[in-house]
Amino acid sequence: MHIHILGICGTFMGGVALLARAAGHTVTGCDANVYPPMSTQLEAQGIALVEGYDASQIDLTPDVFIVGNAISRGNPLLEAILDRGLAYASGPQWLAEHVLAGRWVLAVAGTHGKTTTTSMLAWMLEDAGLNPGFLVGGVPQNFGVSARLTESPFFVIEADEYDTAFCDKRSKFVHYRPRTVILNNLEFDHADIFADLAAIETQFHHLVRTIPASGRIVANAREDSLKRVIGRGCWSELEWFNDAAQWAAHAGRSDAEAVFELAGVEQGRVALPLAGSHNRENALAAIAAARHVGITPAQAIASLGRFAGIKRRLELRGTVGGVRVYDDFAHHPTAIALTVEGLRRREPEGRILAVLEPRSNTMKLGTMKDQLPASLAAADAVFCYTQGLDWDVAGALAPLGGRAQVFTALDGLVGAVVAEARAGDHVLVMSNGGFGGVHQKLLDALSARVD
Repeated sequence: MHIHILGICGTFMGGVALLARAAGHTVTGCDANVYPPMSTQLEAQGIALVEGYDASQIDLTPDVFIVGNAISRGNPLLEAILDRGLAYASGPQWLAEHVLAGRWVLAVAGTHGKTTTTSMLAWMLEDAGLNPGFLVGGVPQNFGVSARLTESPFFVIEADEYDTAFCDKRSKFVHYRPRTVILNNLEFDHADIFADLAAIETQFHHLVRTIPASGRIVANAREDSLKRVIGRGCWSELEWFNDAAQWAAHAGRSDAEAVFELAGVEQGRVALPLAGSHNRENALAAIAAARHVGITPAQAIASLGRFAGIKRRLELRGTVGGVRVYDDFAHHPTAIALTVEGLRRREPEGRILAVLEPRSNTMKLGTMKDQLPASLAAADAVFCYTQGLDWDVAGALAPLGGRAQVFTALDGLVGAVVAEARAGDHVLVMSNGGFGGVHQKLLDALSARVD
């Protein structure tokens, strides 16, 4: 089968491309404004990319066009597909029918921590010799790719609540039909498609409805929203984490050491490579889910000691003149706050210079602008890139006083950060996009200053 993917450089669609190619299909695709790591990953796999969405791409005559959820009506290629009555499908639909069918799917859902938890869970299965397939919204360092297909019956997937495609406004995860599912947390997000938190809770309950009676839900007991979701009806095995009576985790002799307990009995402890209490909770959820496929807590905890982390999750991009530059995917205020907190706990010495691009659709709408100051309160200085935003960013960040600066030009932002940075500082770049290659621009500018 020849598939042509519209929006192939998105983290999900790029993963679908890798899986389809591994399954023996011919894969081509198109996108606009591509950036690493997905663009380089696809190139390395020999998948041909077309820049843009020109209607002439129908002449490639694939068997089916796979339409990413970033593609909307008015897109010239999509309009040509519809006008000619050509075969098309959403990514989740194609994945469910051609990859996930007949497999034991382990899905990780939640507003935050999906990529980290999915990566941990996939690694636990790999380290136990189960050779899982997986699709992750990032690149786990233990694997070097965001997706792979194997002969194993097990498949681990990051289960996103964002809508499926222009023609299917259900959440992606309703297509996956998991046997094991983690519900990590649930907050309001994606203001461009959900009216309120209750609307997202409804989608999460649609997911709960698809899990068989022999399946297992591992849910966060600290989340009232998830308790409401389960309260609507649950037909599967249910285990709670962050619950002293069931699964719990806490710091050990240091913040980096995590101690895991089941029913009040210690199961093991390990030094995690990822900082912060939220990553202890991510690990705890993965341990609980791994037990459903026969991996003991002791095995899973030992695997965590060999977990290498994920690209773009507090990833150190370089150090110049004693200044460290990190890359992180955080973009929701809660994730921003947890990321800053995690870095502060891991690196108690030195200042944190937070560099933020509010790029997600929710942030572009300004829905959560009032939460930004609190999320950045622990940073010593804040540099915010405001290009493409039509709300008053400076006004929103005013509670931070002189610690916050806003910039409409990337070069101006880079210059200001470099002028402020000194040896021992941690420059924390946060965006869910490529951010104009600002990480390398910062490193280059710091190098020029040193020279």
